[in-house]
Amino acid sequence: MWFFIFLIVGYIIWSIGLYLLFPKAGIESWKGLVPFYNMGVLARMVGRSPYWALWLLFPIVNIFYYSSLVIDEVRSFGKYSFGESVLAVLFGPIYTIYLAMDKKAKFLGPAITQEKTFRTQLAEAHAAGNTKLIRQLEAKNVYKKSPAREWVESIIFAVFAASFIRMFLIEAFVIPTSSMEGSLLVGDFLFVSKANYGIRTPMTILAVPLLHNRIPVLNVESYLKKPSLPYFRLPALQSIQRNTPFVFNWPVGDSVYIMPDRSYTAGQVRRIPGLANMLHGSHLVVRPIDKKDHYIKRCVGLPGDTLQVIDNQLYINGDAQKNPEKMQLAYSIQSGTGQINDLLLDRLHINVSDRMGPSIYNLNKEQVIALQHEGLEVQIINPEANDVFPHDKTHYGSWTVSNYGPIYIPKKGVTVDLTMNNLALYRRLIHDYEHNDLEVVNGQILVNGTPATNYTFNQDYYWAMGDNRHNSEDSRMWGFVPEDHVVGKPLFIWFSTKNGSIRNGINWNRLFTSANKD
Repeated sequence: MWFFIFLIVGYIIWSIGLYLLFPKAGIESWKGLVPFYNMGVLARMVGRSPYWALWLLFPIVNIFYYSSLVIDEVRSFGKYSFGESVLAVLFGPIYTIYLAMDKKAKFLGPAITQEKTFRTQLAEAHAAGNTKLIRQLEAKNVYKKSPAREWVESIIFAVFAASFIRMFLIEAFVIPTSSMEGSLLVGDFLFVSKANYGIRTPMTILAVPLLHNRIPVLNVESYLKKPSLPYFRLPALQSIQRNTPFVFNWPVGDSVYIMPDRSYTAGQVRRIPGLANMLHGSHLVVRPIDKKDHYIKRCVGLPGDTLQVIDNQLYINGDAQKNPEKMQLAYSIQSGTGQINDLLLDRLHINVSDRMGPSIYNLNKEQVIALQHEGLEVQIINPEANDVFPHDKTHYGSWTVSNYGPIYIPKKGVTVDLTMNNLALYRRLIHDYEHNDLEVVNGQILVNGTPATNYTFNQDYYWAMGDNRHNSEDSRMWGFVPEDHVVGKPLFIWFSTKNGSIRNGINWNRLFTSANKD
């Protein structure tokens, strides 16, 4: 809603500017106030077809057409410099009012028509060998740009186009951890579509182009928190399907301590013994939604589902789910000789860098069977993680990564009962994701200062789990994924290095394969 308000206010200011500017071009001022029609009149004023303005109605591409239109607008009034073009693009509606009030700014004619006429005359003079006319035309050539300006404009356009594509359409990601093995491997480079689940418009609008949240070497944040825009998402091309991978901003990553290999949340520092000492000297960084770290997991639970894990088997609404084909669990491998052949592990594509302890590896079913055929003893190891969501040992102390739930995944518009028994499940959703005041006074739950025995959710939520079920920091560790944190859908793997390093070689068989593997 706020995004539309921002656009409407900008359009109103632009219309007022055109109302003031049109008389300078001999156009009736009232035409500047007629919605949509004024854009056609402006297009004709700069030398384009009035139907050309229809491109302004198409999302995403209209950004390029808007930039072209406002630049042609100021050029029609003799503003040819690089700085004036930049001001026109950045502050078009306001700059239009300035142009109308500037007594020195005179309408010279349609910029597109004038430039076309000039270049035709120059070409004819060259064809005729008329050096005198060529010199006269070159002397008053306002369209000529210096080599430096040509380079600067080319670089700006390239960065703008790349940033635009990355921001709205497709972004490249790399898999840094083993949480999705063996479906997605460490070192896989992916292209992710931001349009499939609905393009999320930027919330943080001042940032270093092509960087997500950190500036390398300097190790500082790459954006300014203000000004910012509220969350808004364009209509989706498809809904998120159960058991498909998706990319999202790490929900609990709003307050983090940055380390070279990963980030730790403020909650983890409070809960995990010794972690604060390890982070000594690190500063807490507070991030907006769209600048939180990116995660990729499998969406195993949709809004309205009830999820449970029993002995590593996932159940949704009471029904056992089909496990990912390459799902991994932790196993101990024992050899009669006490030695495990490294060549065997490599042949079976077992990630030795992903060990969870001496002789404990994360394996899929095929690898388990192959090792047993080699005469090795393979036994499952269920880690008893003691830091699982909702971090309430009083009410949920028996939950582990292998035996988890049941837990209800909130759906927009659905009301749930609120009690002291289940408050830990939904506290963060109500307070942090849906921005309500939440407190407990004398054993009574207060939402925005009012006693509450239930709560109705304002957005959908999802449940994310990695395919490497015993070595994945996912929803079982930090909870629900809000809809406004969803980034996009993985499309395909365009490059892949072995174990995340080009020194180890390239996984040629993974290049240009689907990133949506079961």
